[in-house]
Amino acid sequence: MQNSSQPVSETAARKQEIRQQAHENRKNQADKDGVSRVIVERFMALPEYASATTVMFYIDVRDEVRTRHVLPEAIQGNKRIIIPYCVDGELELFHLESMDELDVGMYKILEPKKELREVASKRLQPEDLDLIMVPGVAFDRNGGRTGHGKGYYDKLLEHARSDTPLVALAFECQLFPEIPCEHHDIYMDMVVTEASVYPGRGRK
Repeated sequence: MQNSSQPVSETAARKQEIRQQAHENRKNQADKDGVSRVIVERFMALPEYASATTVMFYIDVRDEVRTRHVLPEAIQGNKRIIIPYCVDGELELFHLESMDELDVGMYKILEPKKELREVASKRLQPEDLDLIMVPGVAFDRNGGRTGHGKGYYDKLLEHARSDTPLVALAFECQLFPEIPCEHHDIYMDMVVTEASVYPGRGRK
C-alpha cells in the first residue's frame, strides 16, 4: 500500500532542491543593483501600480531583488507605501513615510523603529492593500512561488483582498520550468523580471 505522505515528501524535497539552486543562481547574479533597478522600474510602470492607492513594498535582504533604493522616490509619490516586518513568525504592516523611520534590526534587516510600531495610524491590515510586491526564492512563469519554507508571506497573502494583485519580483535566474505547489501555496498574478512581466494564474 502506498504511503499517502509520499507525494508531499517528494514535493518538499523537490522544492528544497529548487531553493538551493535558486539561492546559488541569485548569489551569482551580476550587477544586482543595476538589474534590480530595471525590475523595480518595471514594477512601478505597471497599470496596477498607477491605479493603486496603498502599495506594499518589501525591503530586500541578502540577495533578493533590491528595493530599498527606490523607497525614497516611492514615498514622495502619491501612494501610501507599506512595508512588512516580522514579529513572532507573523508579518505586520507599517505605513512608511520617511526612511528615517527605519532602523537596522536582527540579521541586518531594515525594519520600522520599535517606538513607531504601536502608533495606530502606522498599523495596517492586509485588507487595506491595493497592490502587493512579493519576494521569493524561486518562481515559474505561471506564477508558482516558493519562499524560504516558513510560510510568512502565505499567511499574509491569505488575508489580502481577492482583487489585490500579487506581483513577485525576481531575477530571471530565479525562474524554473515549474515550481511544485501544494494546496496551501498561493500563485502570483505576475512575476516581474529584468526581461519581462509574466502573467501568473493568480488565486483561482
